[in-house]
Amino acid sequence: MTTTADGYSKPKLHGKVAIITGGASGIGEATARLFADNGTAMVVIADIQDELGRQVAQSIGAGRCTYARCDVTDEEQVKLTVDWTVQKYHRLDIMFCNAGICSSQPQTVLDLDLSTFDRLLEVNARGVAACVKHAARAMVERSVRGSVVCTASVAASVGCRTRTDYCMSKHAVLGLVRSASLQLGKHGVRVNCVSPSGLATPLTCGANGVEAEELEKRYERSSYLKGVVLKTRHVADAVLFLASDESEFVTGHNLEVHGGFTSA
Repeated sequence: MTTTADGYSKPKLHGKVAIITGGASGIGEATARLFADNGTAMVVIADIQDELGRQVAQSIGAGRCTYARCDVTDEEQVKLTVDWTVQKYHRLDIMFCNAGICSSQPQTVLDLDLSTFDRLLEVNARGVAACVKHAARAMVERSVRGSVVCTASVAASVGCRTRTDYCMSKHAVLGLVRSASLQLGKHGVRVNCVSPSGLATPLTCGANGVEAEELEKRYERSSYLKGVVLKTRHVADAVLFLASDESEFVTGHNLEVHGGFTSA
């Protein structure tokens, strides 16, 4: 909650309109629910998982959340989603660029399959760039002091022994955030990213071929912060901070949520 000049408390995102790409599951779903609980006028879940996306939106509530199909690799679909949101809800305050995929196999540079590399970069880097571009345009055109948040990774700050394509894609996200924050600051638009370490989501469980409990045990062993396991709600909390006015002087920042992983 934030406190108004007259002493009343209001939700952190009171009256704001947000788009969340990849919002049908995992970090995106957790963030959609948290945004709605913190007073957004509307959360638009943009995803390609139609049935799941509609189910999540319905469970949050028709008056607080809706679903729009959007493949972030198609720039025209991204533009249409942003335009539709602005036309229907009259503004766009928050864009959470969260849609992404994992490496299909643990490749090193010696055995890098460039066809799968191209697909991963298309989603994780090009797709994020399209979302930042069109969300920022909508904000600048309407003089909205908006917040753009991107999902990066601890892989954006370190090298990786395998999954070279994924590591490269997340470095690209971090570079985009740093550049866009400099370019959009004069318009009052903030651009930041959140970098979680490994956590169990439907995407990561599928990529690793294990259930959530087993994957959490694996990630817990590599965490320096003991006694807590990284969950999607921890990442959603970080995104909420970056999206809200509590971080109104924070831009170009990479908020790491990894239990000390990159400190070693």
